[in-house]
Amino acid sequence: MLVKLLIVALLVAIVGALVFGGVFLVKDPSTSRRTVKALSWRVGLQVALILLLVLAFFMGWLKPHGVGG
Repeated sequence: MLVKLLIVALLVAIVGALVFGGVFLVKDPSTSRRTVKALSWRVGLQVALILLLVLAFFMGWLKPHGVGG
């Protein structure tokens, strides 16, 4: 259950970083680096999510299911 909550938290953080990146892109001047930082956070969070999913699969914390299963 803890792994599933961590996955949801990472997904929410990824969407938040994406929203902040979009807001900074529209609102900030062209010399601001906040857009790059926000989108870099998003990429880092996505890598962390993928690594967590791989680890959880191999440790048996998550079990894949088939379509219609």
